[in-house]
Amino acid sequence: MSITKRVEEIEKQYIELYDQNIVQLADKSTLEVNSHRDKSFKNFQKLGIPSDRDEDYKYTNIQPFLRGTFEFNFVHQNIEAQLDDVFKCEVSELESYSVFIINGWYSEKNQIAGNLPDGVYFGSLAEAFKKHPKLIDKYYGRASKIERDGFTALNGMFAQDGVFIYIPKNVVLDRPLQIVNILTGDSDNVVFQRNLVVMEENSQAKILVCDHTLTPSKFVVNSVTEVFAAESVVLDHYTLQNQHNLTTQVAGVFVEQKSSSTVMTNNLTLHAGISRNNIYYKLDGEHCESYLYGLYVTDKNQHVDNFSFIDHAKPNCTSTELFKGVLDDRATGAFTGRVLVRKDSQNTNAYQSNNNILLNDLARISTRPQLEIYADDVKCSHGATVGQLDDEAMFYLRSRGISEEESRVLLMYAFAYEVIDKITVEPLKEQIRDLVEKRFRGEFDKCDFCVVCAEADSKMLNCF
Repeated sequence: MSITKRVEEIEKQYIELYDQNIVQLADKSTLEVNSHRDKSFKNFQKLGIPSDRDEDYKYTNIQPFLRGTFEFNFVHQNIEAQLDDVFKCEVSELESYSVFIINGWYSEKNQIAGNLPDGVYFGSLAEAFKKHPKLIDKYYGRASKIERDGFTALNGMFAQDGVFIYIPKNVVLDRPLQIVNILTGDSDNVVFQRNLVVMEENSQAKILVCDHTLTPSKFVVNSVTEVFAAESVVLDHYTLQNQHNLTTQVAGVFVEQKSSSTVMTNNLTLHAGISRNNIYYKLDGEHCESYLYGLYVTDKNQHVDNFSFIDHAKPNCTSTELFKGVLDDRATGAFTGRVLVRKDSQNTNAYQSNNNILLNDLARISTRPQLEIYADDVKCSHGATVGQLDDEAMFYLRSRGISEEESRVLLMYAFAYEVIDKITVEPLKEQIRDLVEKRFRGEFDKCDFCVVCAEADSKMLNCF
């Protein structure tokens, strides 16, 4: 059977799945959300599933990983998960408000540590459809790009639950909001998750998203997060991806900023099978500040693709982007960074950098920094580097009596630290330092999750 025919069959499967389950999908959603479902469905019929023939997915073809027999859960499942296993890997000494999402569904057994400030909502998106329909209808689907990305449209069709965060104006949260995404089960699963973050004027928050896999089944995850930052908002958004090699994830983060807001995202991929991160920023007010950071550490047959698009829609704004990668074995990676400066967006400052280290001759990275500038008074720069560990630095360390293995770890850690240092939550920074160092030493981490990774790694050999 030809590749085209197989892809058409997969797309047909999703179209039929939508038609067969539309009643369940629409049952507890608002009218606006269901209108978005319908628009997403129409766009998916036009766009289909992206492949490496699409310019935006030039270096990542997800289509082969969608083949197989998967389960789809369109009714909330009360899945029993050993959550204690997750906390063996948790960030020590981090006091946070925390919630759990299991296979795309909010866990009813959640216990939020502490009392949230008045007016703050941090919980199930499906429940928010009932409790906050006006807020949902005002923001849901406004930032995501269903008209240009088939995976985003697919999420718009099927996503039913996830996390809704609402922070009223002038509220400054005293501790981070932590979302723990868990994949578990004996069957192979396709998981859809939707998150919506709405922050009103002068509010401040830190959000930590942790992705974990508890069982060595095959998982395909399609998630979309929309973030709306009003005037003078300050937000730090961290994503820590720690999943086994049978996980394929396409994650979209869409940020819309208003005047004088500051938003930072930091994507930390420490372990994954196939990972595609889509990050869109729209600077839709003057004096916005945007910071995009990322670190990816890959080995074996893993693949990480970071795609970013920063839209300078208003003048007097600044964006800074830094992504770093360390690749070993037969790992592959890709980075595409696009910066658009519109005609009237004068006094724009945009800086973009992607740096990579390849630890052997088999690892590969493709990098495409891009600037599209239509304004005259701007300061914009971009750059990319691909290299190996510095021989002179290695010689210097060896001459001081440091072993070759330890010298390699020190040099890799020094390379990665520039991104780690951007983390403003100290307990999280310490934990990431520890995890990254263990990753470089080949230990990954010391929790029971390593057993799951070992099983998944053995299964992954049949995927290539």
